[in-house]
Amino acid sequence: MALHPQAEFLIAAAESAELPPIEDLSPEDARLHYNKRSVELPADPRVGEVSDRTIPGPGGELPIRIYRAAGAGPASAEGTQTPALMFFHGGGWVIGTIDTHDVVCRALCEATGATVVSVEYRLAPEHLFPAAPNDCTAATKWVAANGSEIGVDGERLAVCGDSAGGNLAAVTALDCADGPKVSAQALVYPAVDATREETGSLIDNAEGYLLTTVGMGWFYGQYVEDEAQLSDPRCSPLLADHIGLPPAIVLTAEYDPLLDEGKAYADSLSAAGVDVEYHQYDGQIHTFFTQVGVCDASQDAVDKIAEFIKARW
Repeated sequence: MALHPQAEFLIAAAESAELPPIEDLSPEDARLHYNKRSVELPADPRVGEVSDRTIPGPGGELPIRIYRAAGAGPASAEGTQTPALMFFHGGGWVIGTIDTHDVVCRALCEATGATVVSVEYRLAPEHLFPAAPNDCTAATKWVAANGSEIGVDGERLAVCGDSAGGNLAAVTALDCADGPKVSAQALVYPAVDATREETGSLIDNAEGYLLTTVGMGWFYGQYVEDEAQLSDPRCSPLLADHIGLPPAIVLTAEYDPLLDEGKAYADSLSAAGVDVEYHQYDGQIHTFFTQVGVCDASQDAVDKIAEFIKARW
């Protein structure tokens, strides 16, 4: 179908800013531009409590942000123990923070009633692969083992992320195959195949829809030290063995270079016997998920994720 008017609005807003292509920017400048755009969103959905803390990580203290649903009580051992939704932000492993994805984390908390734990994993190129997946897996295992400290039931865990965060959620589910138990994985237009096969969507949606195929190449170039790492299943989880993985909901956008690999991941999970729910958002572009209050499809995606994972805790 044609581009949704709200997707056209997002593209026009980006074009009016006259930003250079990301491949022409340094990682530092790319972060500055992305952070500025991301905070210009409507007021956040209401949640009960938001708190920041650090936990032990592979590279030192690892920051997390904890979102508690209204009525769940404080994020402490004395509060009600809720399920935990681990969230890993997108941004090509190079840009993005827990702040840029604050609004969508609040929406997920409100919709699920779970405690959302957003992870400030280390970014490339300062911290190359596999620093990011190591941080996300470590954070998930910490919550599983120490959940009572923040008022969650460590045996009821799900993982979620968008774009590069979808990659990290998928890798975390793979890393936890032997425990702790992950009840569900929610992957939003995930980047799961760094081997860069010339799929139809990489060609048809190569430019004009915010994320570009060339831009994805820039992100991967910042993320890995050696091109051989692109075929590592922890970089390209599409290449992994998917037997026995947790139930998955996979969401894609029609006008996204990553469309085909997201669909391929859902198909591969299903072929391995995994319980999979797949939704393609026609007329939408990469980034729609985080546009809470701007893009109607964002709230619909949040609601679909909430319904899926709540049924599997």
